[in-house]
Amino acid sequence: MKRQYLTKKKLPDAPGVYFFKKGRDILYIGKATSLRDRVKSYFSNDLIKTRGRLIVDMVTTATTLDFIKTDSVLEAFILESEEIKKHMPRFNTKEKDNKSFNYVVMTDEDFSRVLVVRGRNLEKDAVDFTYKYVFGPYPYGGELKEAMRLIRKIFPFRDSGCYPLQGRPCFNRSIGLCPGVCTGEITKKEYRKTINHLRLFFQGKKSQLMTVLKKEMKTYAKEQKFEQANDIKRTLLALTHIQDVSLIKKDRFSPYTMKDVTVEPVYEDREISTYRTEAYDIAHLSGTDMVGVMTVMIDGEFDKASYRTFIIRDVEKSNDVAALKEVFSRRLTHPEWSLPDMVIVDGGKAQLTMMRNVIQEMAEVFGTNERSLPVVVAVVKDDRHKAREILSSDEEEIVATERAREIISLNAECHRFALATHRKKRSSSRGLKRRFKK
Repeated sequence: MKRQYLTKKKLPDAPGVYFFKKGRDILYIGKATSLRDRVKSYFSNDLIKTRGRLIVDMVTTATTLDFIKTDSVLEAFILESEEIKKHMPRFNTKEKDNKSFNYVVMTDEDFSRVLVVRGRNLEKDAVDFTYKYVFGPYPYGGELKEAMRLIRKIFPFRDSGCYPLQGRPCFNRSIGLCPGVCTGEITKKEYRKTINHLRLFFQGKKSQLMTVLKKEMKTYAKEQKFEQANDIKRTLLALTHIQDVSLIKKDRFSPYTMKDVTVEPVYEDREISTYRTEAYDIAHLSGTDMVGVMTVMIDGEFDKASYRTFIIRDVEKSNDVAALKEVFSRRLTHPEWSLPDMVIVDGGKAQLTMMRNVIQEMAEVFGTNERSLPVVVAVVKDDRHKAREILSSDEEEIVATERAREIISLNAECHRFALATHRKKRSSSRGLKRRFKK
């Protein structure tokens, strides 16, 4: 495909799925946060370095490009998998067949369980139960985890930890993510409707799903079941305004790895962690033996191998904000470390503002798309040094709220690590002083 073709093709700056084609033959399917930016990247001068020989062959073979615009990144994520499974493009071959990838399954029961299952376990798990529907494969476990979390808020469902009429609410029922299968609050007929809604969504048939929901809402209204009608109204609103900021953060191009993490067609047989959270803290005693630390979470799990310590070099007095600035600026000089999706600082507005300013100053490190910049939050502590409040911008408040437990947990771990590192440095300093006196 020639560059001139792209200049004539008007692509929207919106989420969607794109199709590289030769005649009617679909060569490759990918998804994007911004169709315009993603497709442009295929025509860069260093394509072979950033994408590899397979993608270069695909682009040079293609003669046309089509796309489907979606209302959200979540819908693009779901639609991409369905389109790949339907058309089986030859440049997506490895994406279809790898048994390490994840699938979403719905079991064939009166109250279907909705589960994420490894490809290699599909046949093995089927010994215990049969599947009514199977969707996938989904190459990236972290992205699928985020997608399922978003979907479950719109359509609460039963999972493996919920048993029909068990007499007490399961954990997910207590937080509104199970419709009440465990407590008998939902009938088989009503739950089958939920499963049907999920099926349509996972098949990428959002418009059909909206039509079904509107019809059900009108039926409930005629029967004067206004509570049920209002529930569907809220579901329609949620589908229309899907808040998928967390998925947008994943769909980015890293200038360090030189790899497009959302559409690269050659996947290795391994888990790929996609959401990296970093927390920073400073520890000192009246400005002496000052140290800074970085702790890391990958997909909600502590990654202690990635923890780092920094001896403060340029700040002599007690100035936590300046010390944090030094630490994070030095951190960004390490291209061998993966870039963060979220940054957590211990402190208040001063620390939050400083961190945002440093990120803006070094925005080129994160790529040219503003949406690739990490979410930044600050944890405010009370007199007992317990988390009292999470500060964030209005645009990032949704992500901060959804990840509040993770933020508080990593911040506490960061504080623990900072204190331990500071004590170790103080102990070392005392030993040197004693030796010097001798």
